[in-house]
Amino acid sequence: MKPIVAIVGRPNVGKSMLFNKLIGQRLSIVEDTPGVTRDRIYGESEWCGRKFTLIDTGGIEPRTDNQILEFMREQAQIAIENANVIIFLTDIKTGMTASDQEVANMLLRCGKPVVLGVNKVDQGQSPDIYEFYNLGLGDPIAISAVHGHGTGDLLDACLQYFPPEEEEEEEEDAIKVAVIGKPNAGKASLVNKILGEQRMIVSNIAGTTRDAIDSRFENEHGSFVFIDTAGMRKKSKVEEDIERYSVLRATMAIDRADVCLIMIDATEGVTEQDTKVAGLAHEAGKACIIVVNKWDLVEKDDKTMAHMTEEVRKGLAYMTYAPVLFISAKTGQRVDKLFELIESVFNQANFRVSTGQLNNVLADAQTRVQPPTDKGRRLKIYYMTQVGVKPPHFVVFCNDSRLFHFSYQRYLENCIRNTFGLEGTPIVLSIRQKGDKED
Repeated sequence: MKPIVAIVGRPNVGKSMLFNKLIGQRLSIVEDTPGVTRDRIYGESEWCGRKFTLIDTGGIEPRTDNQILEFMREQAQIAIENANVIIFLTDIKTGMTASDQEVANMLLRCGKPVVLGVNKVDQGQSPDIYEFYNLGLGDPIAISAVHGHGTGDLLDACLQYFPPEEEEEEEEDAIKVAVIGKPNAGKASLVNKILGEQRMIVSNIAGTTRDAIDSRFENEHGSFVFIDTAGMRKKSKVEEDIERYSVLRATMAIDRADVCLIMIDATEGVTEQDTKVAGLAHEAGKACIIVVNKWDLVEKDDKTMAHMTEEVRKGLAYMTYAPVLFISAKTGQRVDKLFELIESVFNQANFRVSTGQLNNVLADAQTRVQPPTDKGRRLKIYYMTQVGVKPPHFVVFCNDSRLFHFSYQRYLENCIRNTFGLEGTPIVLSIRQKGDKED
């Protein structure tokens, strides 16, 4: 598991600027996109050969009645619980404030290693930096997030607190499975059922937060690490907050997972929140299984399962590739079937096809359905090749990408699936026209 670094501090000290500088792209721009959190943003970065996850948090206002600020503070608290090391960012222009002192006290109580950064020091070392020693967090490091000055020193200080690399490689052989879904869908019950009934638990790995516990487990199907995101015990006054919390926790679990189990409550059907959480896994390109839980509570006849499958397919229309399994975590019904499915979709996500095989499928597809034309110009497809796995990523080379209608892309994707299976995994199809460079 990659080390996690959280950037915290009060509003407007330059956290997002520093985040963008460290990950090398402008990721931390707030977008009102469904399923994209506005509260914490995750990015990948690397320093001295060590890859790590960076979390950008909302500004902490220690004492506030403003609901949004209070919510941002809670989000930062979750980020702190997740992190191996915390960058506490302050601002030399405003100097040390009472809010900084309160945030520092909160960080001292959490017991995590803290690296103190003083931002907006644009030219050389400023004598004003010495007042930040009063925070009791050790040596302040002068930086400029805008220009990147001092960020190397900041990361060097963080690096000292990263766990040894051997610990990161421990889990490489196991399939990492994230159990995601809205609160009360039965995530904890499923993990407890798996771990409680079987006696082949190798070890319990401490999770990254109080809420997500990683449990290693082995059986005849192989080694698995279950990432349980079920620790949603904090009741919030605002329903939207509960929804956001579950999405945030799911984001982190999805990022680390090979396979996502999307838990749906059979008594409620597919809700808007389910589509958000499932959308995160789909957008991340993860292998997925839709697990309809609490099947024991549903009154059934011979058509109930078919109707429910249809409802799930309609609600999660963008995930037609994901198999649907009906279980009861409480009674254990069909829980044993999960392992075979997990192994299967994991293998499909890692599936490689030779260029020769792909081009046979392409030739056959074009014979059956001619490529589209536009204003007398016909799309010509030269060849297709696979450039990646997890998820399988194919690049198609053609004469003009503008002629490559979405419907024909969908048709080719279906031809690939019909030939090679690829159940449980999304497929990425990139279109390149002649003259574009191959990745």
